[in-house]
Formats: sequence, C-alpha cells, structure tokens
Amino acid sequence: MELNRALSDLEEVRERLARVQRFEGYSAPAAAASGLCAILAGLTQAWVAPLAATHGQLQTYLTIWFSCAAAALAINYGAAAIWLFSHRSAHDRSQFRSAAISIAPSVILGAAITVALCHAGAYTLLPGTWFALYAIGLFASRSQIPDGALWVTIGFAALAVGFLATPLSDIALSWWVVPLGFGTGQLAIGALLWESRSHA
Repeated sequence: MELNRALSDLEEVRERLARVQRFEGYSAPAAAASGLCAILAGLTQAWVAPLAATHGQLQTYLTIWFSCAAAALAINYGAAAIWLFSHRSAHDRSQFRSAAISIAPSVILGAAITVALCHAGAYTLLPGTWFALYAIGLFASRSQIPDGALWVTIGFAALAVGFLATPLSDIALSWWVVPLGFGTGQLAIGALLWESRSHA
C-alpha cells in the first residue's frame, strides 16, 4: 500500500514537472496554420510543377518551399513573440529561451544543408533531409510539447528514413511529399496543443 502511494506521488510530481517544463508559447492555431500553408504550397506545386525535374521546375520547387518555410517560421515565431510580450516573468523568458535553443540547431543546420545539397545538385535528398532535421528538432523539444507529439516525431523520422535510405528518389520531388510530412504533422501538433490546453 505504501509502495502504491509512493508511486502515485511520484507520478503526480512527474506530471507537475512536465507542466512546468512545457512551453506555453507554442500556439495551436499557428501550428495548424503552418500545416495549412504546407498543404497550399503543395497544391501550388501540383499546379505549376507536379514532379520537379527540369532546371526551371527545380527553381520553382525551391521558391515554393523556401517561401512556405519562411511563412511557417514567421507564423510560429511570431505567435511565440506575441505570447512573450504578454508573459514577462523570469520563468516565461526562461521557457522561451529553452524553446528557441532546442529548435534553433535544426533550423540553422537545415538551411546550411539545404544550400549544400542544392549546390551539389542533390535535390532529391531535400525532403528526407528536411523530415530528418525536423524530427530531431521535435525530439529536442520533447519536454516542452505535448507527450502525443512523440508519435509525430516518429512519423517524421519514418518519412526521413523512407526518403533517404530507400530508392524513392523518383517521387521525392512530387508535389504531395512535403505536405505529407509538414502538412499533416503540423496539423497534428496543432490538435495536440489545442487538446493539452483544453485539459489544462
């Protein structure tokens, strides 16, 4: 009986610690909006370059997805900055710094590796690389996001393996590939954030 009580108390402490560590500045609407942005970008690619292959199509592909990435970063970091403006305690600022630091390496390395792959002409490796780096970023942020996001992380990792370690290069630059990861993934994260806030 004492053991059961101790285990129950330990679980309660763990849950409280998780709530303290979780970054409340992540926005469910912003995550969902960035997912919708990826889906709209995919539909745009489907219209102008469904399967990027020629030089012109590759340039269009890069323009579409770089623009989508910039919009998604602006939406999510903008939402976090707005949250920080109205939450100025030392704890809130510490949470914001931790969240920014945990995801920053994936963003910075993602940009650098993207440039390197484009310079080498290895365009078909781009989606898998983006999925891999985002999976790493989500894993690094695991204490600050809802527990269910682990499944989203696993999904991104599976897509990364699929497009980096298997012969899928013929379809890697298809219009639906990036939305499959970032569209559904960000919508799922938005739903998880919404659910976690509604039960808080």
